[in-house]
Amino acid sequence: MKYRVLLALLLACALSTHAANRIFVPNVRTVTSVVNGDWLNRPVMQLGSSDRLTVGFDELSHQYHRFVYRLEHCEWDWTTSDALFESDWLEGFNGNPIDDYQNSLNTTVLYTHYQLTIPNEHCRLKMSGNYRLTVYDEDRGNERVLEVEFYVVEPLMTIGLEATTNTDIDINRSHQQLSMTVNYNDLPVSNIDEQLHTLVMQNWRQETARTDVRPTYINMKGLGWEHCRPLIFDAGNEYHKFEVLDVSHPTMGIDHITWDGSHYQVFPFAQQVRRNYLTDVDADGAFVVRNSENSEVDYTCDYVFVNYVLEAPYEGRLYLQGLWTTDSDRDQYLMRYDGAKGIYYTQLLQKQGYYTYQYLTEDGSIPSAAGSFYQTENRYQALVYYKGIGERAWRLVGYRGLELR
Repeated sequence: MKYRVLLALLLACALSTHAANRIFVPNVRTVTSVVNGDWLNRPVMQLGSSDRLTVGFDELSHQYHRFVYRLEHCEWDWTTSDALFESDWLEGFNGNPIDDYQNSLNTTVLYTHYQLTIPNEHCRLKMSGNYRLTVYDEDRGNERVLEVEFYVVEPLMTIGLEATTNTDIDINRSHQQLSMTVNYNDLPVSNIDEQLHTLVMQNWRQETARTDVRPTYINMKGLGWEHCRPLIFDAGNEYHKFEVLDVSHPTMGIDHITWDGSHYQVFPFAQQVRRNYLTDVDADGAFVVRNSENSEVDYTCDYVFVNYVLEAPYEGRLYLQGLWTTDSDRDQYLMRYDGAKGIYYTQLLQKQGYYTYQYLTEDGSIPSAAGSFYQTENRYQALVYYKGIGERAWRLVGYRGLELR
């Protein structure tokens, strides 16, 4: 491994470096993957702990489908760990059916909610690293339906992570800079280029991830990054947000709701390009399914059409982005532009709940008119992968999250 900085434009065309959800069939919606109820983050489990990953999704009918899921261990760059045997990382059986399902109740859009947990009575993970869970539909010739990627960490190395707005580029203007340390503890490291991979992300975003940044110092105990320009991030701006709790009346961020004879049409307030910073607590792209009762939400929340509007000058192609957008079909989140009205707009079928999102250009950057402000509250994630001498796959031996508030 050679340490290098992969800038956003290059990362857009590179191998995926972060966990993602993907949907491959149009009749499946709202994939969720949550560890211990922490919906604010991508799923990270600790090996050998009581952590539980819950994966859920909806199939838009009341017709039962025999869905089965398969797990695979992946390398740090999400390629399959071909050098491993399944028995190296899995205890139990692979290719298990999803037996937990429930038809929706009192909803205008019919759907069946399916759910599974890892580990369970059929399988348990034995090794740290990146994992991919793929769901197949046996009723349709084992058609691939969706993928969920998640992390399993064994915290053998210690990560220190700090952030400041006093950066090597500017002071309290538009950037945030990280400093980081990695302590090897008891793991033997003789060649960092061959045995370690590091990954640093802002709000779990691949487009701005920093992969294998060269440390500023190396010693027998570990690595350190101080005054490291590649760990300077655009601060960006706070995410937009809305909440659909009840289809009978507007809730947070919603202008009005109408019924078109077959579906509820939800209209969030038209957003404007934020040229100044305003404090606004948000979830940095995360979402959660819920309604006013906040009970049995998996199968009582309805589906509605959400009509997005952004008042902005034309800047080329803009996309909606959040942890709820899937990597499989980016164009479904493409905003259309109406030059006469000076607006971007689109419509998406979404399940009731709380959503945070932002608008990004085609290369994954923030629109130039939107601004970037040092006060922005962001979440940062650091991961360290390790392959010992003679080992056949990359293990995830360190994870650290940081909230800049």
